[in-house]
Amino acid sequence: MTNNMNVSMGDLFPDLDPEAPVISGVAHDRSESLVTVRAMPDEPGMAARVFSTLAEAGVNIDMIVQASASTGTADISFTVPGSAAKRVQEVLEDKHEELGYQSFDVNSSVGKVAVVGVGMKTHSGLAAKFFNALSEHGINVMMISTSEIRIAALVPLDDLDEAVKALHTAYGLDAERIEAVVYGGTGR
Repeated sequence: MTNNMNVSMGDLFPDLDPEAPVISGVAHDRSESLVTVRAMPDEPGMAARVFSTLAEAGVNIDMIVQASASTGTADISFTVPGSAAKRVQEVLEDKHEELGYQSFDVNSSVGKVAVVGVGMKTHSGLAAKFFNALSEHGINVMMISTSEIRIAALVPLDDLDEAVKALHTAYGLDAERIEAVVYGGTGR
């Protein structure tokens, strides 16, 4: 067995430059819409039915959260590019009986903020720093999405710029201008 005491980050993760920062940037997208489909039957295949229906309509989905209730129903929330919000509304209205939901709403007053960095694979406490920074600025988190190199949160659109600044400061990335912007649902 090899002595792991002398193994570098580059050896463990070949794609991670030894000098790479843990968090390399903050990105944001102000063109998102949040859709919530309420009180759907909580049974196998319902999420598949919703997302298959939207896929057939050519709608791209980003963040997804499902919450089940003790009443045998579930709410499914997801984000779509703002340009697709009207199409989503039309599809949901058209497929109401087939999907069996009680109601839905579309909120276009949301934005997504994310921190990205390959170093997230090996450092703890980064999520805590992310949510503490937003909390200290009074910013409510509406939805969360993570991967091994990204933490993203959906926040009220009015708070998006403040969220970007708070995260830049929290991770030591302060700059005169915001450097990483995601437009129109790209870069997800």
